Amino acid sequence: MWAAPRKRFIQIIMTTEADFQKFVDDGYLIIKDFLSEADINEIEQKCYDIVQEMNPNEHTLQTFSTSEDDQNKKRNNYFMESADKIRFFFEKQAVNEKGDLTVDKHKALNKIGHALHVLDPVFKKVTHSQLIQRVAKNLGFKKPVVVQSMYIFKSPHVGGEVVPHQDSTFLYTEPMNILGFWIPLEDCTLENSCLHFIPGSHKNGVSRRMIKAEDGVSTTFVGPLLEFDNDKFIPAEVEKGSLVLIHGEVVHKSEHNYSEKSRHVYTFHIAETEDTKWSKENWLQESNSMKFPPLYQ
Repeated sequence: MWAAPRKRFIQIIMTTEADFQKFVDDGYLIIKDFLSEADINEIEQKCYDIVQEMNPNEHTLQTFSTSEDDQNKKRNNYFMESADKIRFFFEKQAVNEKGDLTVDKHKALNKIGHALHVLDPVFKKVTHSQLIQRVAKNLGFKKPVVVQSMYIFKSPHVGGEVVPHQDSTFLYTEPMNILGFWIPLEDCTLENSCLHFIPGSHKNGVSRRMIKAEDGVSTTFVGPLLEFDNDKFIPAEVEKGSLVLIHGEVVHKSEHNYSEKSRHVYTFHIAETEDTKWSKENWLQESNSMKFPPLYQ
């Protein structure tokens, strides 16, 4: 249960004109002290339990990368059919040529996705909390659905680079209407690879998209490959328990984590459904057994 003293916070969050305008101008916004220590501990413990119960030998040991070359080569049914499942994706440096893990499974994972918000009660509670709903409503979402969720590890030494990208390249709607909720469960600093943003870059639209290939089990990119000026990226160091709101079109990235510290994050995306169409070309699609759940429950 959410702590009673947080009721006042629920009433005031994301109501100031300054906060709203900063999000509109920059394409991202940091809200401090969003989750309590108890909330964070519950999420981390639940993730630990999920990984503890996972037998790597029962999975494909599919590695995950945001590199376009890697994505084109390694997409398969395990990834493409994960919208209604809890599946495990490993870091490239944690799997050897024989397909065996080179480090402990708890430190080998890149992420878990993409239906934590539906299939696990702890993640479902966080995703559909009054706090989250309040933020979405104050940003003007009428009938949003939750389209995916991920637990991201960014483990020490093996946590890979996330190249500059826009979330709407992968999750496309017409008109564009994607919002990311990014909740760090550990302090995110330059040392352990915090996010970097190009403020205002969400105003330039999305010209490159990742879509399903004709074979249905891989992806391809269409549209011009954009280059971004590294000097324009601003680091977003945030304390654990904060909330980072990420506009679907803002350019962001994170570096390889060479430090001794992990950088665990729970993140999910919502999409508006009122007067908005989910692209049938997106890799992520509803399944026959599971529709995208409404955020407002």
